[in-house]
Amino acid sequence: MRSKTLPFLMMLLSICLLHSTTMGQGVTLPQVSPAAEVTQQVGISSVTINYSRPNVVSPQGEDRTGKVWGTLVPYGFNNLGFGTSQAAPWRAGANENTTIEFSHDLKIEGKDLKAGKYGLHMAIAEDGTVTIIFSKNSKVWGSYFYDEKDDALRVNVKWEDHESTPLLTYNFVEVTESYAVIALDWEKKRIPFKAEFDTPELVYQNLKNELHSSQGFAITNWTAAVAYLVQNKIHLDEALNWANTAIEGQFFSERNFRTLQTKSMVLTAMGKHDEAAKIMNEALEDPNAAVADYYTYGRQLIGQDKDTEALEVFKRASKKWKDHWLAPHGLARGYSALGEYEKALKFEREALARAPETSKVFLEGYIKTLEDNKDFN
Repeated sequence: MRSKTLPFLMMLLSICLLHSTTMGQGVTLPQVSPAAEVTQQVGISSVTINYSRPNVVSPQGEDRTGKVWGTLVPYGFNNLGFGTSQAAPWRAGANENTTIEFSHDLKIEGKDLKAGKYGLHMAIAEDGTVTIIFSKNSKVWGSYFYDEKDDALRVNVKWEDHESTPLLTYNFVEVTESYAVIALDWEKKRIPFKAEFDTPELVYQNLKNELHSSQGFAITNWTAAVAYLVQNKIHLDEALNWANTAIEGQFFSERNFRTLQTKSMVLTAMGKHDEAAKIMNEALEDPNAAVADYYTYGRQLIGQDKDTEALEVFKRASKKWKDHWLAPHGLARGYSALGEYEKALKFEREALARAPETSKVFLEGYIKTLEDNKDFN
């Protein structure tokens, strides 16, 4: 009899302790299922989960492997014998309501969900289908007071077999700039679901605000913002406006290699190739342009499979900076990209003779690659 009543008494004790904190300072005791918090950055967004971690091994030392799903965590929606809910899902953890918070609007398994903090619940079916519920009420105790009317979203996923995880754990098992796969791991199951943000659009909206604040007084922030829009091929008209602001803005006017190159990148992305070439030529003629500017631009062209154009840029650099090691190294890159390995090898050896000690180890490796008749780009 004692073993059956102990879990209920532990729950009742926890509720009493929670209630005592609203009346005054309560005592601090260790929780059977300790609290945890995990946060993951996704692009410029964040996901935070607060939960408590039950153990497959009970407080009395019983190994409940094989008795978790369908027994400790009952299938479907149930009357738990406490609280107001007549059809409660699982609390997706232990103790207080498991909560999940999103900093920006997103999609969960392809369905829209607004930014905010939600109570997280799950209903497990015997066939392994899991209904994940995001409740607008995030301040209830577990699922005992769950009300379907508070649902913001429900999605269905399938659980997976997984390696043994004694303590319930929320993991971010896959993360990119735009999405994260969140997984609940416990016992020998994993319940994954995908949270996806429109990161490029969110970054764009954030950049608009930042460029009109103190960050807008640094020209490098304008060029970095333009580069991001070009890279993601979004809002190119706005990118062109920002590029022009960097060149002839109200607070600064910097018509130099970097600002002109930035504008040329936008025009290229817009398909205005003649205008882009004209602006880029102006950038290359900038008297303050450095050999590193030419070299970096040439590498960018190689990355765009514009190997012949890259070689011409490296040739121009070689004429302007005859004694700098980057000039022959650039030529080596250009000829290597075109498959002319003998010419590339000649210039790379020349670069090696002039290069600083810190760069020679890389050049020696490139020389070995060229000796094997392979492109080192």
